[in-house]
Formats: sequence, C-alpha cells, structure tokens
Amino acid sequence: MTQIPRPEHPQPQMKREHWKNLNGEWDFSFDFGCSGIDQKWQEGKTDWEKKILVPFCPESDLSGIGYKDFIHGVWYHRTITLTGEELKGDLLLHFGAVDYDARVWINGVEAGRHQGGYVSFTFDITKLVKEGENDITLFAADDVRSGKQPKGKQSHFFYSRGCDYTRTTGIWQTVWLEWVPESYIEKVQYYPNLAEATLGIKAVVKGQGTLEAKAFYGGEPCGSVSAKSEGGTVTMTLPLSRLEKWEPGHGRLYDLTLTYGEDKVESYFGMREIRLDGEKFLINDKSVFQRLVLDQGFYPDGIYTAPTEEALVKDVELSMAAGFNGARLHQKVFEPLFLYHCDKAGYLVWGEQGCWGLDYSNPAALKYFLPEWMEALERDFNHPAIIGWCPFNETWDYEGRRQDDSLLANVYQMTKLYDTTRPCIGTSGNYHVVTDIYDLHNYEQDPAKFAATYESFKQGGDLEDNHGYRQTPVKGIPTFISEYGGIKWDEEGVGKDGWGYGAGPATKEEFLNRYKGLTDALLDNPHMFAFCYTQLYDVEQELNGLYTYERKPKFDMDVIKAINARKAAIEDQKHPDIGVRPSYAHIGVRPSYNFLMRPITKARLA
Repeated sequence: MTQIPRPEHPQPQMKREHWKNLNGEWDFSFDFGCSGIDQKWQEGKTDWEKKILVPFCPESDLSGIGYKDFIHGVWYHRTITLTGEELKGDLLLHFGAVDYDARVWINGVEAGRHQGGYVSFTFDITKLVKEGENDITLFAADDVRSGKQPKGKQSHFFYSRGCDYTRTTGIWQTVWLEWVPESYIEKVQYYPNLAEATLGIKAVVKGQGTLEAKAFYGGEPCGSVSAKSEGGTVTMTLPLSRLEKWEPGHGRLYDLTLTYGEDKVESYFGMREIRLDGEKFLINDKSVFQRLVLDQGFYPDGIYTAPTEEALVKDVELSMAAGFNGARLHQKVFEPLFLYHCDKAGYLVWGEQGCWGLDYSNPAALKYFLPEWMEALERDFNHPAIIGWCPFNETWDYEGRRQDDSLLANVYQMTKLYDTTRPCIGTSGNYHVVTDIYDLHNYEQDPAKFAATYESFKQGGDLEDNHGYRQTPVKGIPTFISEYGGIKWDEEGVGKDGWGYGAGPATKEEFLNRYKGLTDALLDNPHMFAFCYTQLYDVEQELNGLYTYERKPKFDMDVIKAINARKAAIEDQKHPDIGVRPSYAHIGVRPSYNFLMRPITKARLA
C-alpha cells in the first residue's frame, strides 16, 4: 500500500483517538468552465480524467499534476467504506483548507459549502452515510482576479513574477474523518491567568454531560476541574498546582485531557500573557525585543503545502539558528501543525490573513473578508506562539482606487471584540486607520540613510513616515519596522529572472556589512520594540532570503545570528514592576487585557 502523505494528526489541540486520515489518491477533474454542477457530476461522475495526491494542490509537483495555468474549478472524488460499528456515533468530515469556494456532497447529497481558502471547516455527515461504500465529492471554484477573494501572494498574472508566486487551487491541507459520540466537545478556548495560576476554559459542547479537564506538566498531574452541562457553552477555571511560564525560546506546554461523557480530547496550552506598556511590548511582564523574520510558507514541490511535518519543524529551526525569535507569518494563514511547533519552540509569530487580491476600495469587501478572518481567529486562538494579529498588509491605493477606511476599521474592531488578549495591527506598513502598534516598511539599502531616517525618533523626536500623506504616527505606542532589508543575493545563479529590493551587493562581505548596518540601526533605537527582516528563504524568483528556496544557507548563520541576537536598546530600559493588571473578564473566568482602539490621524482627511 502506498504511504499516506502528511499522515500526522493535523490538529494537535483537538486530538481524538478515533479518526482516519483521508489523504492519498483521489479522483480528479478540471472544470475550467465551472459547469460540472450543471452536468450533475456531484451525482455520480464516472469518467474522472486524472488522479491527484491529496493534500497537494494541482499546481504542485507533489500532486502528480503540476498544472500552472489559471484553474477556475476543480473536482475531487473518493470512496470510503464504513462498518456498522463506525455508524453508531456521529461522523464528522474535516477539511484543513480548500481554496476557495468549496461544496461537498456525500452520496450525491450536498453536505455543505464553505468560502475561504485558508481555514479549516467541518461537516456533520452522520445522516448522509450508510454501511458499506460511500462517495465523497468536492467542487472548488477559484478566481484570484475577481477582487472578491483574499489570495495572498498567489499571482494574478499568468506567470509568477516579483512577489507574486505560483497559485494554489482546491484542497491543500489534510482531509480526515472523526468519530464522536452523540454528546461531544465542539470547540474550546483557553485563557491563562498567571497572577492566580489558573486556566480559564470556555467550551462549546453538544448534548448533556459533565465536562472534565485534567492538566499535566511533564507527565505529572497538576490540576483538574469539572462542570455539568445541558449543552451549549461551558466556562470553568482550572487551578494549577505548578506554574510554568511559556516564554520566548522556552515553549513550556501543559498537556490537557478533556472529557465529556464518552468523548475524550487530547489538547495542550501554554501559560503566557501579553501587555503593552507605552512603547514596550511585554510578555509575562518582561520587555521582549522581537527579532522577527518574514516567513511566507511556500515550498518548491508543495507550493502552499509542506511536503512533510519535518519541513514545518525545519523552518522554525532554521529561523532560530539565524538568531530570530519569531516571524511574521506573511500573507497566509498557516496550518495548525506549524503553529504547534512554534508553540513547542517558544517561537513568536504574528497571525496574518492573505489579504492581497481583495478590492480594499469597496466597503462591500467586508463580506468576503471578515467571515474567514473570524474563523481564523477562532481556530488559532489557543496558540501561545501567536502574540498578535495583523489582518491586512500594505493596503495600497491601487489603479486609482483608494483604500476604504471603514473596511479596515470594522475588521480591527471585530478582531478586538473577539480577542482582548492580543494586540492588533490594523494593516501592516500602510495605510493605518486604527491600530495598537505602529509599524512601517522601509527597504532603503544604504545603512547610513536608513539609520538617519529614524535618528530623530531615536532621540525622542517624531517618527518619520514615508507615507505621511496618508497617515500620522502616534507617539508613545509600540513601534517597529515590520519589513526591511530584502537584500538580494543570487546564490544559485538565477540571474536576470531573480529580484530583490534595490541593488544587490557584489560580495558576501558587502552583504553582511549591509545587513549589520541596517539591523544595528533598529537594535540601537530605544523606541523600537521589534524588527522584521525580509526574508527567511527565497521564494521562486524572489532572491532576498537568508536561505535558498530549498532551505540551504547562503551565509554563515553564526555570523547572522551574532548580528540579530545582541541586546536591543529597549531591552536595557527598566520598567516598573507593576505586575499583572486585570481589566475586565472576557468570559467571566479570568482577567484579560483590553487593547484600546487607537485612531490614526490621516492628513488626507484634513
């Protein structure tokens, strides 16, 4: 039997014993005219033209297809066999991610529809299956040029160019079945409280039962709590006899067993809190300089999909080997398994939506963006590695169309209403409307000019913003340069087809001197709490990575690490030991931090 690709459980925070991975060979057909539904393919098409290896998209080599042109519609089909024993409980069908508009049929009957290319979704197919053979059929429509799809870095040109790369269509994360009893846990959220050494738990359950939570650290029991429920939402507080803080570089995780009647879920959590204190970003009340790198989550053979779990781990390891303590997960919602390994490593990440492709000038774009973004917030809420949200990136005025400010403000406000425990950058780089943190992108290649730009700010003066005609920096809030560098180095001779920002250096020595000069300017600034270098590895023709696309180091990473890892000026500053400041209880089980909405004054509105 052929080995199943990506066989590991895709959701480490919601693991059940009874599940089945459906990755592997599926029937497949293109549907360029999106006419398959009219032709009733969902009712029993037999002449599927191809086979595809799920979970790899048809554009990828790993899929066995490797078709790179625009694909407006794709169909998938496979048969599963179920026993009478397997039909005694409820049966859930999970999709890690399908790009973009997915419809699913079971035995010719529609099970559901989901729009959004980045997040997971589930259908209860209990009433649609039977003993013996059952057909699963999926259709996905995809149009990256519509202005109605957040596509991220997927190219809207025929070919990959600049910072627009090969597209992803259809299934690109694991598909799996899961068996649950009639009463079961649907979802759960965790709220750490360091001051009281407790974990707030908010669960949504189906049916009657008693919800019980047992925590373990290093295999040793360290707390339990239970509560009866008639279904719906359950809140409870789990006291911990042992407090181990999750910190940068030290991903201390507790194991958590949740039971509800016959349902049993294995999960985990980390104890950490975030607070903004003036210009400082505090993790567990310590000022932590975030040495971030841009990570775009692309792979040469799998495009959006890592070929193996080991590839996910490797990207975290490569980043930390270069002296970074975290990353901007750029223009893509990364899979939960990657976030799990960030959690384990104590690796700081910013969660971001792949917003490019959306028409920001149209306030109606909210309906195409917000539902999926809220699903991402819900799915990834429990990851301690995620220390902030950034729904948008570089919402440039484009082709004469101006950014609709209400769109960004509404998304920011909904983000803060849902999650009071993390800060939110309304849009990274430009153009800010409301934000908790002020960030800028600057690809100046001359270290002296780069440093001079922020000299006044370094001395306590005003921040210079090259988008000042659209936004005004807010004094006294955390500030950082969230994209810089992007220095081109053509390690493997891509030549004229490759690019980076500005003129590339002639030698590795020149590269390292430029890298150090740019980075030192940010580390030495006492009013900067972070930097983010562009980027960790090359992506296709973009050659500004510290590693090649194949993850080979271009430079001596000990040298890069020495530049990145030295102490930052803001870390030298002492701040009062004010402890943990509760504001209001989000769910009635813990103190939380309310990151206030911060309006940005824009010159254009004057």
